[in-house]
Amino acid sequence: MTQEQQPPTLALDLDALGAATGERPDRQAAWRFIRAFARDWSGRPLGEADGHTAAELDAAQARLGLPLPAALREALQLLGTRIDLTDNQGTLLAPQDLYVDADRGVLVFRVENQSCAYWGIRVTDLDQEDPPVVIRADLVSPTADDWAAWLGRVSVAFIEIVLSEALCADKDLMGWVTPDDTGLPEDIAAAFLRLPFPEYPISQRPGSRWYAHDEIILRDDHGTAMFRARTEAAFDRFDGEDEED
Repeated sequence: MTQEQQPPTLALDLDALGAATGERPDRQAAWRFIRAFARDWSGRPLGEADGHTAAELDAAQARLGLPLPAALREALQLLGTRIDLTDNQGTLLAPQDLYVDADRGVLVFRVENQSCAYWGIRVTDLDQEDPPVVIRADLVSPTADDWAAWLGRVSVAFIEIVLSEALCADKDLMGWVTPDDTGLPEDIAAAFLRLPFPEYPISQRPGSRWYAHDEIILRDDHGTAMFRARTEAAFDRFDGEDEED
């Protein structure tokens, strides 16, 4: 990858991301990051009509007989109907579709598009404003409790959702990089900024990380890395530099 002549453009609200994922997490910062990301990467800012209503969420609570954590309510009210931000690979469930895995005591709010994975919140954690999120792979022989820790807060999980779903949002602006045995190729690792986001498992592999550089976001899954460009020009710069190397 060649040396950049101009400072790279990240097109990400790093202050909000750091505040949302830091030692003193700010849930509202997560929503600021998502608002900025929607504006800058989807081409359509979030509006009042892009989420579910309080009445819909109240009805879901009554149907389930369980409280919905504040962070989940806020996320669904913010972007629950923006499938371009949430449903390119997985499916964010609408309030009327939320359900409980009764055998394991988990409220499920997201499903992978081929039902290969599920995301939820343990019923015992629903009294928390911003509880941890757990994940379950669709195993052939499930155990008594096959839900595993994923991300430590619902608000952070929704940041991950919009980032990961953005990777699949535009096939013409996405691609893959093959890391070596130790991670990303050295030129990419040197040029890209590691985002202030915790490592977390993807497809039962630990240690996925997020990076950004010059209008590119990239998720390194320690086996393959997927990237998405914000613009055609950014994609051409990155793709061309890779070919030169």
